[in-house]
Amino acid sequence: MPKIKSSADLRNNYNEISTFCHNYPEPVFITKNGKGDLAVMSIEAYEDLTSRFELYSQIKEGMDNVASGNTKPFSKAMADIRSRRTR
Repeated sequence: MPKIKSSADLRNNYNEISTFCHNYPEPVFITKNGKGDLAVMSIEAYEDLTSRFELYSQIKEGMDNVASGNTKPFSKAMADIRSRRTR
């Protein structure tokens, strides 16, 4: 269940919300005038989230390359990697 707090709660109970964000890797949704306004999370949770987006982007790029035939045999790829390591 999402954690929802008002902007007044954020202003008045910052330390409590900060502690929650550091203890649970999920955002706290902040409302303003009864409507969703912000999502707040710890730096660690944010970095984890952005790392996943980067990984998913790289996986999609690889899948797009396979779909378009932009591939090479495994033995050729490994030979290229080994040649770069010995330079």
